[in-house]
Amino acid sequence: MDRDGLAGFLRARREALTPGDVGLTVGPRRRAPGLRREEVAQLTGMSVDYYSRLEQRRGPQPSVSMLSALARTLRLSLDERDHLFRLAGHPAPERTAGSTFVRSALLHVLDQLDDCAAFVVSDLEVVLAQNRLSILLMGDFRPFGTGIEASVAWKWFTEPDFHSLYPPEEWEHQARIRVANLRVAWSRRRGDADVEALVDGLLSRCEEFRQMWERHEVGGAAGRPQDVGASADRADSGRLRDPRHRRRQPAVDHSQRAACVRVVRQAQAAQRAR
Repeated sequence: MDRDGLAGFLRARREALTPGDVGLTVGPRRRAPGLRREEVAQLTGMSVDYYSRLEQRRGPQPSVSMLSALARTLRLSLDERDHLFRLAGHPAPERTAGSTFVRSALLHVLDQLDDCAAFVVSDLEVVLAQNRLSILLMGDFRPFGTGIEASVAWKWFTEPDFHSLYPPEEWEHQARIRVANLRVAWSRRRGDADVEALVDGLLSRCEEFRQMWERHEVGGAAGRPQDVGASADRADSGRLRDPRHRRRQPAVDHSQRAACVRVVRQAQAAQRAR
């Protein structure tokens, strides 16, 4: 691990970003250019002390999931992300399958969607990035990193309260979509540790998942997805398409738009009342 190189690289990338680049509002008293350390820490889902120690050349070796989160926060390109991993003493991630990298252009689009809930998921429905309304509606997925606990499919079958995002008459349909999409990823990447952990974990914990898994429905066989998992090729993603990351799926939940706006307004009113 190159602590000097890592500290310098993190500092340079932090100072090169503006609050607007990551969807933050600039306050009237802001003087220094770039992001503050506490802002990077908050957006990444780590403590301020942990991030500060990295920039001060005295931090521990960051995990792979932490580096992936930092790469997203700092809007790194693929080459910059690979450089970050090597500085931290890890091999650069594979660029073909199972990547958790989100392109900076897609993150920029996500930040501009301030009137609907939008988030980016992997082929396992692991939430990789969220906008503000998505966090208010679904909860903040950043503390879960990129493990199976950050998968919408995992939460759907292990946390019944997650169903409240949809009316009861849609629950079975949403469950079938998630199982069918997960089988696509399982078929493509069977044997990969993250795929096996998610599928085996759900098979051992949820009878509903086990019964649906035995139907062998694949992808569109479960019906047209309503929101979660709408693929980049079917969405209005035009210039954001990248064949190297064809499994990255931006999901924009327009059906929950009005509900999200109400949640935000209620939260803002509650904050003003304090």
